[in-house]
Amino acid sequence: MTTNTIIYDKNSSAAGIALLEDGVLAELELICGNQALSGNVYLGKISKKVALAGDKEGFFVNLGDGREGFLNAEENGLQETKLTEGQSIVVQVSQEKRAEKHAKLVRAVQLVGTYLVYCPYRLRVEASAKIEDKQKMAEYMEKVREQTTGQEGWILRTASVDVDFSKVAAEMVELRNTFEHIRMKARSEQAPALLYAKPDSFFEYLAHHAARLNKLVTNSRNVEAEVRNLYGDAFEIEINADPFEAYGIEEEISRALEKEVGLKGGGRISIEETRACTAIDVDSGRDAGGGSLNRINEEAAYEIAHQIRLRNLSGKIVIDFAGHSDYRYIKPLLEILEQELAKDSIKSHVAGLSRAGLVEIIRVRRRPPLADLMTEECPTCRGTGRVEKGA
Repeated sequence: MTTNTIIYDKNSSAAGIALLEDGVLAELELICGNQALSGNVYLGKISKKVALAGDKEGFFVNLGDGREGFLNAEENGLQETKLTEGQSIVVQVSQEKRAEKHAKLVRAVQLVGTYLVYCPYRLRVEASAKIEDKQKMAEYMEKVREQTTGQEGWILRTASVDVDFSKVAAEMVELRNTFEHIRMKARSEQAPALLYAKPDSFFEYLAHHAARLNKLVTNSRNVEAEVRNLYGDAFEIEINADPFEAYGIEEEISRALEKEVGLKGGGRISIEETRACTAIDVDSGRDAGGGSLNRINEEAAYEIAHQIRLRNLSGKIVIDFAGHSDYRYIKPLLEILEQELAKDSIKSHVAGLSRAGLVEIIRVRRRPPLADLMTEECPTCRGTGRVEKGA
């Protein structure tokens, strides 16, 4: 059984969340105080209208404090709306800024709670596909329908069926009131303005992993008190003045920024992040025997799934395994990737083997990858990793 430890390092301007599985760093989330975080709701001001391919349109939206996002006019329900430069508009960040790409904005606001996602105007009740108790899921869905009022929709999250429905019902009221507060604030504020800041993502992260958590390490007594209030003595809590340093997280971050990862059994994997996709190559090194290739590829599959989570790689991920590209050799590797990525809190889809013999994975993009958070493009080589030779 996997034993989980969460390390939460928080200061006034930034925070870091690290998940250890059996002592190994599996996931990492870094949050800067001035980010336009996914889930935040703004009263933005349209700063520029731009023409897109296929006679489509988009809008750059000023969110305030130097932040800007992009809204696609093809968003469902937006095509008939006439938007103009200088107009105020309520938007929510669906994807955070990544490198040179602006934050992605939507108008369909969704509020995420511990047990529910509130979807104003959606008019239906749904449930997470990860809920295993289908009978209880159906029961709770019916109860949510009974308590639905007006034009609103709901999605039951995985944790909803693990608690008494009274807690779910209380969150319905809380989320409904939060949205009403956003609407009222939008009428009184001057754009650009922040209408709703997503609650500390640590508690959402904690809720996702609480059932399998053995230990929490943090440098905040306030966080300790809040967690005790929510979870009692369900897991150990350790107070440490510098938890990332004490548990070697800084060193792990440095290693996670390197392009090559060595494999214990020989060989290595190379990870190249580009604007279009992430390319991963498995190199067997000097060990090219048939049986050894299968062993190296299997070890690489486990390590690739680990690196995807750790580095927060997203979008299209293309893998070139060593040696054979026949499906009979690749099928066990696909099964390993599916098995390991099922542990991920972010949804991934192992698309299979392409006609070119490459394995393709699609992972939902929610937050910037670790490399974007910790590094910036080199002004000398302009991101190529190469410089001109001397004369």
